[in-house]
Amino acid sequence: MTITDTSQGRTGPLAGIRVVEMVGIGPGPFAAMLLADLGADVVRVHRPGGGGLQITAPEQDLLGRGRPSVALDLKDPRGVETVLRLVEKADVLLEGFRPGVTERLGIGPDDCLARNPALVYGRMTGWGQDGPLSQSAGHDMNYIAVAGALDSLARRRDDAPTFPMNLLGDFGGGSMYLVTGVLAALLSARTTGVGQVVDAAITDGTAHLMTMAVTMQQAGIWDGRRGTNLLGGAAPFYDVFETSDGRWMSVGPLEPQFFAAFVELLGGELPGQYDLKEWGTLRTEIERRFAERTQAEWTEVFDGTDACVHPVLPLAEAYEHPHNVARGTYVEHEGTTQPAPAPRFSATPATLTTPPVAPGTNTRDALTAWGIDDVESLIADGIAVQTDPDTTEEDPS
Repeated sequence: MTITDTSQGRTGPLAGIRVVEMVGIGPGPFAAMLLADLGADVVRVHRPGGGGLQITAPEQDLLGRGRPSVALDLKDPRGVETVLRLVEKADVLLEGFRPGVTERLGIGPDDCLARNPALVYGRMTGWGQDGPLSQSAGHDMNYIAVAGALDSLARRRDDAPTFPMNLLGDFGGGSMYLVTGVLAALLSARTTGVGQVVDAAITDGTAHLMTMAVTMQQAGIWDGRRGTNLLGGAAPFYDVFETSDGRWMSVGPLEPQFFAAFVELLGGELPGQYDLKEWGTLRTEIERRFAERTQAEWTEVFDGTDACVHPVLPLAEAYEHPHNVARGTYVEHEGTTQPAPAPRFSATPATLTTPPVAPGTNTRDALTAWGIDDVESLIADGIAVQTDPDTTEEDPS
Protein backbone atom coordinates (compact mmCIF):
# COMPACT_ATOMS: atom_id res chain seq x y z
CA MET A 1 0.00 0.00 0.00
CA THR A 2 1.25 3.50 -0.79
CA ILE A 3 2.05 5.54 2.29
CA THR A 4 0.18 8.82 2.53
CA ASP A 5 2.36 11.89 2.97
CA THR A 6 2.39 12.64 6.71
CA SER A 7 4.99 15.40 6.53
CA GLN A 8 2.39 18.13 7.24
CA GLY A 9 4.52 20.67 5.41
CA ARG A 10 7.72 19.69 7.18
CA THR A 11 11.00 21.19 6.10
CA GLY A 12 14.51 20.41 7.23
CA PRO A 13 17.41 18.14 6.30
CA LEU A 14 15.61 15.00 7.58
CA ALA A 15 12.43 15.48 5.54
CA GLY A 16 11.42 12.06 4.18
CA ILE A 17 12.98 10.09 7.06
CA ARG A 18 10.37 8.04 8.96
CA VAL A 19 10.72 7.25 12.65
CA VAL A 20 8.71 5.09 15.04
CA GLU A 21 9.05 6.38 18.62
CA MET A 22 8.14 3.99 21.41
CA VAL A 23 7.36 6.68 23.95
CA GLY A 24 9.40 6.80 27.14
CA ILE A 25 10.57 9.71 29.30
CA GLY A 26 13.25 12.40 29.18
CA PRO A 27 16.10 11.70 26.78
CA GLY A 28 14.12 9.49 24.39
CA PRO A 29 11.38 12.05 23.69
CA PHE A 30 13.97 14.82 23.40
CA ALA A 31 15.86 12.82 20.76
CA ALA A 32 12.63 12.19 18.86
CA MET A 33 11.71 15.86 19.15
CA LEU A 34 15.07 16.85 17.67
CA LEU A 35 14.59 14.48 14.73
CA ALA A 36 11.09 15.86 14.17
CA ASP A 37 12.34 19.46 14.47
CA LEU A 38 14.79 18.69 11.66
CA GLY A 39 12.03 17.40 9.39
CA ALA A 40 11.68 13.68 10.12
CA ASP A 41 8.20 12.15 10.05
CA VAL A 42 7.95 10.72 13.56
CA VAL A 43 4.97 8.77 14.90
CA ARG A 44 4.70 8.37 18.67
CA VAL A 45 3.45 5.03 19.99
CA HIS A 46 1.96 5.42 23.46
CA ARG A 47 0.46 2.92 25.79
CA PRO A 48 -3.29 3.56 26.20
CA GLY A 49 -3.63 6.26 28.82
CA GLY A 50 -0.01 7.34 28.50
CA GLY A 51 1.94 6.34 31.60
CA GLY A 52 5.41 7.07 32.92
CA LEU A 53 6.70 10.20 34.66
CA GLN A 54 4.78 13.31 33.59
CA ILE A 55 5.83 16.78 34.73
CA THR A 56 2.88 18.46 33.05
CA ALA A 57 -0.14 17.65 30.90
CA PRO A 58 0.92 15.93 27.65
CA GLU A 59 -0.56 18.79 25.63
CA GLN A 60 1.84 21.18 27.38
CA ASP A 61 4.96 19.01 27.19
CA LEU A 62 7.12 20.56 24.48
CA LEU A 63 9.20 17.38 24.28
CA GLY A 64 6.19 15.92 22.47
CA ARG A 65 5.91 18.59 19.82
CA GLY A 66 5.89 17.91 16.10
CA ARG A 67 4.66 14.31 16.18
CA PRO A 68 1.26 12.61 16.01
CA SER A 69 0.39 10.21 18.83
CA VAL A 70 -0.92 6.67 18.42
CA ALA A 71 -2.11 4.56 21.39
CA LEU A 72 -1.64 0.79 21.03
CA ASP A 73 -2.10 -2.11 23.43
CA LEU A 74 1.22 -3.95 23.20
CA LYS A 75 -0.04 -6.75 25.43
CA ASP A 76 -2.20 -7.86 22.52
CA PRO A 77 -0.55 -9.66 19.57
CA ARG A 78 -2.41 -7.43 17.12
CA GLY A 79 -0.95 -4.34 18.79
CA VAL A 80 2.54 -5.82 18.49
CA GLU A 81 1.88 -6.71 14.87
CA THR A 82 0.77 -3.15 14.18
CA VAL A 83 4.09 -1.84 15.51
CA LEU A 84 5.97 -4.29 13.29
CA ARG A 85 3.97 -3.12 10.29
CA LEU A 86 4.98 0.45 11.11
CA VAL A 87 8.58 -0.75 11.36
CA GLU A 88 8.38 -2.17 7.85
CA LYS A 89 7.79 1.37 6.59
CA ALA A 90 10.25 3.13 8.89
CA ASP A 91 13.89 4.11 8.70
CA VAL A 92 14.39 4.35 12.47
CA LEU A 93 12.84 3.00 15.67
CA LEU A 94 13.57 4.64 19.03
CA GLU A 95 12.92 3.02 22.41
CA GLY A 96 13.99 3.80 25.95
CA PHE A 97 12.87 0.85 28.06
CA ARG A 98 15.07 -1.27 30.32
CA PRO A 99 17.12 -3.86 28.43
CA GLY A 100 14.99 -6.85 27.47
CA VAL A 101 11.58 -5.17 27.64
CA THR A 102 11.05 -4.76 23.90
CA GLU A 103 12.33 -8.31 23.35
CA ARG A 104 9.65 -9.62 25.72
CA LEU A 105 7.02 -7.54 23.96
CA GLY A 106 7.99 -8.98 20.59
CA ILE A 107 9.36 -5.72 19.13
CA GLY A 108 13.04 -6.20 19.98
CA PRO A 109 15.89 -5.70 17.51
CA ASP A 110 15.69 -9.21 16.05
CA ASP A 111 11.94 -8.94 15.55
CA CYS A 112 12.18 -5.54 13.89
CA LEU A 113 15.26 -6.18 11.75
CA ALA A 114 13.62 -9.37 10.47
CA ARG A 115 10.84 -7.16 9.08
CA ASN A 116 13.13 -4.38 7.90
CA PRO A 117 16.83 -5.29 7.54
CA ALA A 118 17.80 -1.66 6.88
CA LEU A 119 16.20 -0.38 10.09
CA VAL A 120 18.22 1.68 12.57
CA TYR A 121 17.13 0.53 16.04
CA GLY A 122 18.00 3.22 18.59
CA ARG A 123 18.08 2.23 22.26
CA MET A 124 18.25 4.89 24.99
CA THR A 125 19.12 3.82 28.53
CA GLY A 126 20.99 5.19 31.50
CA TRP A 127 23.39 2.29 32.06
CA GLY A 128 23.49 0.65 28.62
CA GLN A 129 22.29 -2.72 27.36
CA ASP A 130 24.77 -4.70 29.47
CA GLY A 131 26.94 -4.35 32.56
CA PRO A 132 26.24 -4.88 36.28
CA LEU A 133 23.87 -1.91 36.54
CA SER A 134 21.98 -2.42 33.27
CA GLN A 135 18.82 -3.67 34.99
CA SER A 136 18.89 -1.09 37.78
CA ALA A 137 16.66 1.96 37.96
CA GLY A 138 18.29 5.36 37.82
CA HIS A 139 18.00 8.97 36.76
CA ASP A 140 20.26 11.65 35.33
CA MET A 141 22.14 12.47 38.53
CA ASN A 142 22.88 8.77 39.17
CA TYR A 143 24.34 8.29 35.70
CA ILE A 144 26.57 11.38 35.76
CA ALA A 145 27.67 10.42 39.28
CA VAL A 146 28.95 7.01 38.19
CA ALA A 147 30.42 8.44 34.96
CA GLY A 148 32.70 10.68 37.03
CA ALA A 149 31.15 14.00 36.03
CA LEU A 150 29.06 14.95 39.07
CA ASP A 151 31.87 14.90 41.64
CA SER A 152 33.67 17.79 39.97
CA LEU A 153 30.62 20.02 39.56
CA ALA A 154 31.12 22.49 42.39
CA ARG A 155 32.71 25.93 42.47
CA ARG A 156 34.55 25.41 45.75
CA ARG A 157 36.51 22.49 47.16
CA ASP A 158 34.26 22.03 50.18
CA ASP A 159 30.96 22.52 48.34
CA ALA A 160 28.64 19.60 47.65
CA PRO A 161 28.43 18.52 44.02
CA THR A 162 25.80 20.52 42.13
CA PHE A 163 23.87 18.84 39.34
CA PRO A 164 22.82 21.02 36.35
CA MET A 165 19.17 19.93 36.28
CA ASN A 166 19.12 17.04 33.77
CA LEU A 167 20.98 18.85 31.00
CA LEU A 168 24.30 17.01 31.27
CA GLY A 169 23.12 13.41 31.57
CA ASP A 170 19.69 13.00 30.01
CA PHE A 171 20.05 15.47 27.19
CA GLY A 172 23.82 15.92 26.71
CA GLY A 173 25.14 12.44 27.39
CA GLY A 174 21.89 10.76 26.39
CA SER A 175 19.71 12.35 23.72
CA MET A 176 22.47 13.99 21.71
CA TYR A 177 24.49 10.76 21.54
CA LEU A 178 21.40 8.77 20.57
CA VAL A 179 20.70 11.21 17.73
CA THR A 180 24.34 11.21 16.65
CA GLY A 181 24.40 7.41 16.65
CA VAL A 182 21.10 7.11 14.81
CA LEU A 183 22.16 9.54 12.08
CA ALA A 184 25.53 7.78 11.64
CA ALA A 185 23.82 4.38 11.45
CA LEU A 186 21.22 5.79 9.07
CA LEU A 187 23.95 7.04 6.76
CA SER A 188 25.58 3.61 6.90
CA ALA A 189 22.27 1.91 6.15
CA ARG A 190 21.69 4.16 3.16
CA THR A 191 25.11 3.11 1.83
CA THR A 192 25.07 -0.60 2.69
CA GLY A 193 21.39 -1.48 3.00
CA VAL A 194 22.15 -2.98 6.41
CA GLY A 195 20.59 -1.62 9.59
CA GLN A 196 21.93 -2.00 13.11
CA VAL A 197 21.30 -1.39 16.81
CA VAL A 198 22.50 1.85 18.42
CA ASP A 199 23.15 1.33 22.15
CA ALA A 200 23.15 4.84 23.63
CA ALA A 201 23.92 4.85 27.36
CA ILE A 202 23.92 8.07 29.36
CA THR A 203 26.97 6.90 31.30
CA ASP A 204 28.89 6.35 28.06
CA GLY A 205 27.87 9.68 26.56
CA THR A 206 28.63 11.61 29.73
CA ALA A 207 32.06 9.98 29.98
CA HIS A 208 32.70 10.96 26.36
CA LEU A 209 31.75 14.55 27.16
CA MET A 210 34.40 14.44 29.89
CA THR A 211 37.25 13.96 27.37
CA MET A 212 38.76 17.40 28.01
CA ALA A 213 38.50 16.94 31.78
CA VAL A 214 40.12 13.50 31.49
CA THR A 215 42.92 15.08 29.46
CA MET A 216 43.54 17.66 32.18
CA GLN A 217 43.44 15.03 34.93
CA GLN A 218 45.70 12.57 33.12
CA ALA A 219 48.19 15.31 32.23
CA GLY A 220 48.41 16.49 35.84
CA ILE A 221 46.91 19.89 35.03
CA TRP A 222 43.97 19.16 37.36
CA ASP A 223 44.00 16.94 40.44
CA GLY A 224 40.38 15.85 39.92
CA ARG A 225 39.04 17.53 43.05
CA ARG A 226 36.11 19.92 43.21
CA GLY A 227 36.94 23.60 43.01
CA THR A 228 40.41 23.07 41.54
CA ASN A 229 39.62 22.97 37.83
CA LEU A 230 40.45 26.05 35.75
CA LEU A 231 37.00 25.84 34.14
CA GLY A 232 35.19 24.68 37.27
CA GLY A 233 35.46 27.68 39.58
CA ALA A 234 39.11 27.61 40.64
CA ALA A 235 40.12 30.57 38.48
CA PRO A 236 38.80 33.95 39.66
CA PHE A 237 38.50 35.03 36.05
CA TYR A 238 36.19 32.14 35.14
CA ASP A 239 33.33 32.33 37.61
CA VAL A 240 30.11 34.13 38.48
CA PHE A 241 29.98 37.22 40.69
CA GLU A 242 27.13 38.80 42.61
CA THR A 243 26.04 42.35 41.88
CA SER A 244 24.64 44.94 44.27
CA ASP A 245 21.05 43.93 43.53
CA GLY A 246 21.61 40.26 44.35
CA ARG A 247 21.93 39.18 40.74
CA TRP A 248 24.93 37.68 38.96
CA MET A 249 27.39 38.24 36.12
CA SER A 250 29.23 35.48 34.27
CA VAL A 251 32.92 36.28 33.90
CA GLY A 252 35.15 34.29 31.54
CA PRO A 253 38.10 36.25 30.05
CA LEU A 254 40.52 33.31 29.86
CA GLU A 255 42.83 34.76 27.21
CA PRO A 256 45.23 37.62 28.15
CA GLN A 257 43.79 40.09 25.66
CA PHE A 258 40.26 39.50 26.93
CA PHE A 259 41.42 39.74 30.54
CA ALA A 260 43.07 43.08 29.76
CA ALA A 261 39.76 44.38 28.41
CA PHE A 262 38.01 43.05 31.50
CA VAL A 263 40.45 44.75 33.89
CA GLU A 264 40.08 48.09 32.15
CA LEU A 265 36.29 48.02 32.18
CA LEU A 266 36.12 46.78 35.78
CA GLY A 267 38.16 49.77 36.92
CA GLY A 268 41.78 48.85 36.27
CA GLU A 269 44.73 47.65 38.41
CA LEU A 270 44.16 44.02 39.30
CA PRO A 271 46.73 41.34 40.26
CA GLY A 272 48.24 39.29 37.42
CA GLN A 273 45.90 36.86 35.73
CA TYR A 274 47.95 33.67 36.00
CA ASP A 275 49.84 34.40 39.20
CA LEU A 276 48.26 31.61 41.25
CA LYS A 277 49.56 33.02 44.55
CA GLU A 278 47.51 36.17 43.89
CA TRP A 279 44.27 34.41 42.95
CA GLY A 280 42.75 34.88 46.40
CA THR A 281 43.42 38.63 46.27
CA LEU A 282 42.20 38.80 42.67
CA ARG A 283 38.93 37.06 43.51
CA THR A 284 38.28 39.28 46.51
CA GLU A 285 38.85 42.43 44.48
CA ILE A 286 36.61 41.27 41.61
CA GLU A 287 33.89 40.40 44.13
CA ARG A 288 34.19 43.81 45.76
CA ARG A 289 33.91 45.72 42.52
CA PHE A 290 30.94 43.79 41.14
CA ALA A 291 29.12 44.37 44.43
CA GLU A 292 29.25 48.13 43.79
CA ARG A 293 26.77 48.19 40.90
CA THR A 294 23.60 46.46 39.73
CA GLN A 295 23.50 43.77 37.09
CA ALA A 296 21.92 46.18 34.63
CA GLU A 297 24.69 48.72 35.20
CA TRP A 298 27.45 46.14 34.70
CA THR A 299 25.70 44.75 31.64
CA GLU A 300 25.80 48.21 30.09
CA VAL A 301 29.50 48.57 30.94
CA PHE A 302 30.50 45.30 29.27
CA ASP A 303 27.97 45.22 26.42
CA GLY A 304 29.58 44.81 23.01
CA THR A 305 33.13 44.34 24.36
CA ASP A 306 35.58 41.42 24.26
CA ALA A 307 35.78 41.18 28.06
CA CYS A 308 33.66 37.98 28.05
CA VAL A 309 31.25 39.24 30.71
CA HIS A 310 27.48 38.78 30.43
CA PRO A 311 24.49 38.76 32.78
CA VAL A 312 23.17 35.53 34.26
CA LEU A 313 19.55 35.61 33.15
CA PRO A 314 16.53 33.78 34.52
CA LEU A 315 14.86 31.76 31.78
CA ALA A 316 11.89 34.14 31.42
CA GLU A 317 14.32 37.03 30.82
CA ALA A 318 16.39 35.00 28.36
CA TYR A 319 13.34 34.90 26.09
CA GLU A 320 13.61 38.68 25.69
CA HIS A 321 17.38 39.15 25.50
CA PRO A 322 18.13 41.22 22.36
CA HIS A 323 20.51 38.62 20.93
CA ASN A 324 18.01 35.79 21.38
CA VAL A 325 15.24 37.94 19.92
CA ALA A 326 17.37 38.87 16.89
CA ARG A 327 18.17 35.23 16.14
CA GLY A 328 14.74 33.87 16.99
CA THR A 329 16.29 31.54 19.57
CA TYR A 330 12.96 31.39 21.38
CA VAL A 331 9.78 31.66 19.36
CA GLU A 332 6.07 31.91 19.94
CA HIS A 333 4.34 28.92 18.33
CA GLU A 334 0.79 27.72 18.84
CA GLY A 335 0.43 30.14 21.75
CA THR A 336 3.52 28.90 23.61
CA THR A 337 7.04 30.31 23.94
CA GLN A 338 9.54 27.59 23.13
CA PRO A 339 13.06 27.02 21.77
CA ALA A 340 13.34 27.16 18.00
CA PRO A 341 14.82 24.17 16.13
CA ALA A 342 18.61 24.03 16.27
CA PRO A 343 21.06 24.06 14.61
CA ARG A 344 20.36 26.31 11.61
CA PHE A 345 20.60 25.06 8.02
CA SER A 346 21.18 27.30 5.00
CA ALA A 347 19.56 25.14 2.31
CA THR A 348 17.03 23.09 4.29
CA PRO A 349 15.80 25.25 7.17
CA ALA A 350 13.78 23.54 9.86
CA THR A 351 10.39 24.79 11.02
CA LEU A 352 8.07 23.95 13.89
CA THR A 353 4.89 22.10 12.99
CA THR A 354 2.26 20.67 15.32
CA PRO A 355 1.96 21.22 19.07
CA PRO A 356 2.17 18.34 21.57
CA VAL A 357 -0.98 16.27 21.94
CA ALA A 358 -2.50 13.80 24.40
CA PRO A 359 -1.73 10.09 23.92
CA GLY A 360 -3.89 8.59 21.19
CA THR A 361 -5.10 11.89 19.74
CA ASN A 362 -4.01 10.95 16.20
CA THR A 363 -4.41 7.17 16.28
CA ARG A 364 -6.85 6.89 13.41
CA ASP A 365 -5.24 9.45 11.09
CA ALA A 366 -1.61 8.54 11.80
CA LEU A 367 -2.05 4.78 11.38
CA THR A 368 -4.00 5.34 8.19
CA ALA A 369 -1.32 7.69 6.88
CA TRP A 370 1.35 5.06 7.57
CA GLY A 371 -0.55 2.48 5.54
CA ILE A 372 -2.26 0.46 8.29
CA ASP A 373 -5.44 -0.68 6.53
CA ASP A 374 -7.39 -2.21 9.44
CA VAL A 375 -7.44 0.81 11.71
CA GLU A 376 -11.19 0.78 12.31
CA SER A 377 -11.07 -2.88 13.35
CA LEU A 378 -8.17 -2.20 15.70
CA ILE A 379 -10.06 0.68 17.33
CA ALA A 380 -13.32 -1.26 17.53
CA ASP A 381 -11.56 -4.13 19.31
CA GLY A 382 -9.72 -1.84 21.74
CA ILE A 383 -6.27 -2.69 20.35
CA ALA A 384 -5.78 0.87 19.14
CA VAL A 385 -7.25 3.73 21.16
CA GLN A 386 -8.48 6.94 19.57
CA THR A 387 -8.61 9.74 22.15
CA ASP A 388 -11.03 12.61 21.87
CA PRO A 389 -8.65 15.62 21.72
CA ASP A 390 -11.24 17.87 23.36
CA THR A 391 -11.72 15.69 26.44
CA THR A 392 -8.59 13.44 26.40
CA GLU A 393 -11.00 10.54 26.95
CA GLU A 394 -11.22 7.49 24.75
CA ASP A 395 -13.44 8.03 21.72
CA PRO A 396 -16.04 5.23 21.66
CA SER A 397 -16.35 5.51 17.90
